[in-house]
Amino acid sequence: MQKIAETMPSANKSDLARSMGISRAMLYYKHKRPLVDEEVKKQIEAVQTDNPGYGHKRIALELKLNKKRILRVMNKFKIKPYRTRVAKPRKEKDEGRQESRFKNEIEAFCPIRPNIVWVTDFTFIKFQNKFIYLATVMDLYTREIIGWNISRYHTKDLVLGAFIDALNKTKAIPVYLHSDQGSEYDCQEYITLAKRYRIIISHSRKSHPWENGYLESFYSTFKVDLGDVDRFEELGELIEEIHSTIHYYNNKRIHGKLKMSPIKFREKNQRILRESLSEEMGT
Repeated sequence: MQKIAETMPSANKSDLARSMGISRAMLYYKHKRPLVDEEVKKQIEAVQTDNPGYGHKRIALELKLNKKRILRVMNKFKIKPYRTRVAKPRKEKDEGRQESRFKNEIEAFCPIRPNIVWVTDFTFIKFQNKFIYLATVMDLYTREIIGWNISRYHTKDLVLGAFIDALNKTKAIPVYLHSDQGSEYDCQEYITLAKRYRIIISHSRKSHPWENGYLESFYSTFKVDLGDVDRFEELGELIEEIHSTIHYYNNKRIHGKLKMSPIKFREKNQRILRESLSEEMGT
């Protein structure tokens, strides 16, 4: 409309507006949406600079805007997450293993506070034609990674190290410790340590990996955020980046279920608990 108006002599603009059934001022109107969309685009790109794996839902939470609006702008400007998900690696299977002596104790279980259920698992990262193994322990309530261990081999020491790290960092004892089946999680040292603290061991059923899907999901997003490990020349650089990526996940990355980072969620619930206890003591 503006282009049409600009080509018309000044004396004819009133006639043009009258013939179109609009006011003369409308001929000079500039739509604001393109300008607003451009500004939203810049905000999206700023969020992606620090959070390259974010899709439209997490970007919307970060910017406190409607997710449909963010998706529309991303589609309009063909904006996508900088990194795509890598193919999910498969762990070596324990061929011929019998069903675990431990049952799934947390099936359909929903913890109401931290340190009720810890879940643990490990994955591998291919680096310079070798495999680096990462074992982690997550608090199921806060989704925070509370312990981890890195090794060149997936042995009992790998998972024990992550378990001990979680105990040392949290200074807490969970009620349940859940994992997939596997020789690492069925070794005597692992069981003895759990029994020492009277922790109930829980295992997913054989061929039911979704029963420990919490860490499967974490590893999927973790590897996206970690990015291409071939950019590192030394193993030490990779290990440092693994620590940084876990720190980013715990402290900053918005969790889809929590709508905030795990540590912010934990701190929020601690604050609510303190306020609740304070009110009870004041009454």
